[in-house]
Order: sequence, then structure tokens, then C-alpha cells
Amino acid sequence: MPATATDSLIFRDMFSTEAMRRIFADEARVQYYLDVEAALARVQARLGIIPQEAADEIGRRCQADQFDYALLKAQTERIGYPVLPVVQQLVGLCRGGLGEWCHWGATTQDVTDTATVMQIRDALALVEQDLLAISISLAGLAQRYRDTPMAGRSNLQHAVPITCGYKVAVWLAGFQRHLARLRELRPRVLVGELGGAAGTLSSLGADGLRVQAALCQELGLGQPEIAWHTMRDRIAEVGCFLGLVTGTLGKISMDVKLLMQTEVEEVYEPFAEGRGSSSTMPQKRNPISSSYIHACSAMVRQHVAALLDAMVEDHERSTGPWEIEWIAVPEIFLLSAGALAQTRFLVGGLQVDPERMRKNLDLTRGLIASEAVMMGLGPALGRQRAHDVVYDVCRQVIASGRSFLDLLAEDQTIAPHMGRAELAKLVDPASYLGLSGEMIDRVLAAQP
Repeated sequence: MPATATDSLIFRDMFSTEAMRRIFADEARVQYYLDVEAALARVQARLGIIPQEAADEIGRRCQADQFDYALLKAQTERIGYPVLPVVQQLVGLCRGGLGEWCHWGATTQDVTDTATVMQIRDALALVEQDLLAISISLAGLAQRYRDTPMAGRSNLQHAVPITCGYKVAVWLAGFQRHLARLRELRPRVLVGELGGAAGTLSSLGADGLRVQAALCQELGLGQPEIAWHTMRDRIAEVGCFLGLVTGTLGKISMDVKLLMQTEVEEVYEPFAEGRGSSSTMPQKRNPISSSYIHACSAMVRQHVAALLDAMVEDHERSTGPWEIEWIAVPEIFLLSAGALAQTRFLVGGLQVDPERMRKNLDLTRGLIASEAVMMGLGPALGRQRAHDVVYDVCRQVIASGRSFLDLLAEDQTIAPHMGRAELAKLVDPASYLGLSGEMIDRVLAAQP
């Protein structure tokens, strides 16, 4: 029976996706192993190392649906690694003893690492699709709400006015950087492995590097400059990349949760009947996608830490750290896929309430414009004197409940330098948005 959140019949499509599970399923993993074995046989036949007849037969038998998985499980438990049991079954499936030519000169880790890189390649393609889709949705929101004022917040308090488009464009810029990181890491990460027992290709003699180059080309992977059996930065870099991606997703989920609070109500997750409802409080509309994004991103970070721990390997072939990757890599991708899917849904239908944003801007009776007033008075009073005067007026607003504008206009220190009409312009939050619009336009211009 499925037991974990990513394979549970109930939870699996909330914490992950079917497409990502297909890449890391047992049958898919075995097929990746077989794809490596078939490619190795093909290139070795072309180079005259094994008979062409053997390569053809091996290729015909490299179909995961022909394998006995109960036997594979039993053999893996006995041997400790799955590749040798796969090879043993492959040899048995090949007619006329031709299977004896499979896995020629390779070692278990060569096949495992290369298959893992192929899984990563296909998984990153799914990640890229989600990153692009999220970026498109965010660009649309940034453009639509480019000039919609809202409260910027610092330490959970009103800071200065920003625009909703600015807030979204900050998110969008992060995704643009993630897409750049993905482009940059692929040549470093998508590299095959064929080194033999200790990485020196001694089993293939003078043909070793030719076979390695041909195998990597056949599989569409880069050729390593030297074996990386126990130098695991490639795998760790992928994990760290997804840690960064899900960290950004978590930041968005945090913002949305806070903006959905009853006392704020500036945005809401997409609505569907019953979504986010409570068993006892009929009025509730709880954040759902944001909660799952938060949970998935938190768990990804823990698995990334495990991948970094897996880098500390012994000598030329390790004892234990390598197996950490078998656990962590699928979990990182599965949970990242879940967080990405939830974010894609969230931003694709995010509900924004500009009227509530304006109401919240006015919540403090104009105090959100205190910096604007201070800077406006600065040339006449000096920055520090202006700060102190405005500070005192702010305290009066809080104590009396009167409007910021009224008390500013009555202040005898301010009156000689600035009249009510000029103060009213300064106190209007929409007049103190800085260069939000220009910055949004720069981010949008960087969209592909």
C-alpha cells in the first residue's frame, strides 16, 4: 500500500505530480538503466569491441516491461544494488549467450549515475515548464496591477506605499534568475559516467575514452573530463537549485497567506466551492495551496542538506553516502514538483482586491506617507529636524485618532514652510510610489 505523502492515493497529487512520479517510478528507473546498457552495446559494436549481433540482441531485450520485478526485488535485497540484478535478467533474456556482451567494461555506479543524470534531465524539463508557466502568470499580474497602490510592509508593519505590480515583479525577477540558473547548470550537471571499477577505464584499455565519448554522445550527455564516482557536486548542485526554487515558492506562499488574513484580505487564492472550508467554522476560506507549498519547500530543504552530506565520500567508490542520493534525489524532485504545481495554480488564478488595498493604505489615517512628508520637509528643516517633527505628529495621530493631514497642517513648525494643499499631495499614498513602475517595466522587458 502507498504510504508516503508523494505516493499516497489521497495526498499524492497535492504534494507531487503524476508526471514527476513517472520519471522516478521503479519501471522508469529500470528503463533508464536499460537505456544506458543498450547505448553502451551499440557504441561498442560500432567501435568493434563487441559483436554487432550481440548489440542488436541486447537492444531488443532492453525493455523494462520484460523484467520480473519480484525477482529484481529479491536479488537487489540480496546483492545490495539493483544494477547487477538487472544485468543478470538481461543476460538471461538474450538468446544464444549474446547477453554476455552486455555491461562490457562498465561498473554498477557507471550505469546508476548515468541513469540518474538522465532522470534529472527529464525531471528538469518538467521543472522548466512550470517555471515558464509561473513566470507568464506573474508577468500578467505585474502588468495588470502595475499602478495599483498597496501598502509595502516591513516587520509586518506598514512601511511605504508600493504597487501590487511591484510586489509581483519582485517575485517574477526571482523566477527569471532561476531560469538563468537552470540554463547555466545543465552543461555541468548533465554529464554521463563511464569509468569502470575505480574510474580509470582500465577494463576497456586503450578504447576507454573512445567508448566513453561515444556513449555520452549517444545518450545526449556531456563527457566527463575525469570520473566523478565520489565527487558529487553535480548531483548536489541540482538539489541546491531546487532548494532555491522552492525557497522562492515558499516566499510567495508566505506573502499570500499573510495577504489573505481576515484583517488584510488584499489577495485570495483561486476559489472553488468548498476549497479551504472548515469543519466547524462555515465562514472560513483558508489558504490551501500556500500551505502545501510551504510544507513541500520546507521538506526539500531538509533533503538538500542530506545531499550536501552525501558529498563527503570516501576514496574512489564510497560506502554509504552514495545511497543517500537514492533517497534524497527523488524526494527533492517529487516535492518540488508538488510545490511548483500548487504555485502554478495559485498565481494562475490569484484574486486581487485593489479596493481593499486602498482601504488598508488609509487604515493608519495617512501615517504610511510619513516618509514622504519627512523628505518633503527636509530641504526646509533639515532631514533630522524634519524626522523629529513628523515623528511627534505621528505620535499625536496614534494617540488622538485624528488624521495625519489635519495634524500636519496645524503644526506650527511645519506651517511656515508648507500649506495644507501641498501636504495633502504628500500624504496621498499614490503619489509616493517611487520608481515602482519603471522597475516593473525592466523586469517585464526581461521576459522571453
